[in-house]
Amino acid sequence: MSEQRPSWDKYFLKLAMLVSERATCPRMHCGCVLVRDKRILSTGYNGSIPGDAHCEDDGCMIVDNHCVRTIHAEMNAILQCSIHGVSTQGAAAYITNMPCTNCSKALIAAGIKEIVIFSDYHDTKAEEFFKIANIEIRRLEIPNNSINYDLKNYSSAKEIKK
Repeated sequence: MSEQRPSWDKYFLKLAMLVSERATCPRMHCGCVLVRDKRILSTGYNGSIPGDAHCEDDGCMIVDNHCVRTIHAEMNAILQCSIHGVSTQGAAAYITNMPCTNCSKALIAAGIKEIVIFSDYHDTKAEEFFKIANIEIRRLEIPNNSINYDLKNYSSAKEIKK
């Protein structure tokens, strides 16, 4: 495989990283990509409910050391599937961070069969729930965060450089 062409795992994790850039809570930027059969079902990032202020604009709402203003990336990805009538049964979740307890329960209930992450979170209950549900957690190294887009081989790019 070409060094510039990422594996499927790296590709989906890099997409989760890109999705996380839309997050609106400064405490943690997290992205989630739900995938089945190498096809993207949905994406999600942590942010406020529709119509509410964003943490980055009005501040976080902290309860027990957690921001309760935001919906987590995993929940948003599942909810996008729900809104659009897309089944999550048997899908994999590519997530920038280990899911929290509530998100792990939602992923399990949504029929997610595999979790792929590169960053851990301090929640051991999530691991226990995934083990009970017989869901594999694969921890990979963080993918390179650069995008290898080769403009030099396209004529339109040569025109832009002029």
